[in-house]
Amino acid sequence: MKHYTYQTSGVCSRKIDIDVDGDTVIKVVFTGGCSGNTQGVAALVAGMNVDEAIARLEGIHCGPRPTSCPDQLSKALKACKAE
Repeated sequence: MKHYTYQTSGVCSRKIDIDVDGDTVIKVVFTGGCSGNTQGVAALVAGMNVDEAIARLEGIHCGPRPTSCPDQLSKALKACKAE
């Protein structure tokens, strides 16, 4: 199992901690942000294939912002894969 911490940018959450086992997202924990939304996103991606999660979350905006917590999670997962 691999643990990865990602410092977010442009959103209310400050960081995302991710546990990945092979190609599967095991656990995601957001620090900060809208608690219900980030917990919901984390629960939905648990058990999901990393590439599938990236494809579903990438490019989601939050209001006028060019990114969102789900989009930041897609960036975190890409960075985790690249490491």
